[in-house]
Amino acid sequence: MPDYRRNRMPGGTYFFTVNLLERNSSLLFDHIDALRDAVRTVRVRRPFLIDAWVVLPDHMHAIWTLPDDDSGYSGRWKAIKIAFAKTLPKTERISPARAARGERGIWQRRFWEHTIRDDTDYAAQMDYVHINPVKHGLVSHVRDWPHSSFHHCVSRGIYEPDWAGQENLELPAGERGA
Repeated sequence: MPDYRRNRMPGGTYFFTVNLLERNSSLLFDHIDALRDAVRTVRVRRPFLIDAWVVLPDHMHAIWTLPDDDSGYSGRWKAIKIAFAKTLPKTERISPARAARGERGIWQRRFWEHTIRDDTDYAAQMDYVHINPVKHGLVSHVRDWPHSSFHHCVSRGIYEPDWAGQENLELPAGERGA
């Protein structure tokens, strides 16, 4: 059995990738309001700052900053996944192993986490989050994807409205978080 070790730094800033079990699904996109409600509900009980977020049909990327005395991002993700799943009818395929554990067949069990190390890393991860709809061929320009914090970042002066269309796809370094 794999030994999943997470870097836990109270008050840390983290990049996440969270996937649906069925990678050809559009469940997140189709139920975006339920996802938003799940996130809001969890943030009331266990606050965190959303630095960036993009929701694609079958996965999402986010950057969070936790409170100074808190490193519990796993519990927050678990609560978001559960709250979202509770809003959906039980129509998904469930493996015998998941059924035996009483699990739904919506989410991949794990998620990918990366602790942001410095300002350069933060900027690269922000770019990666926001370029993702273009990278996946969903839109030609970042500004055209509605389920992204890019629009909020533009209003705060972090990005220009025309930042990173297809012509700038190489801006984020490598395949971080993919």
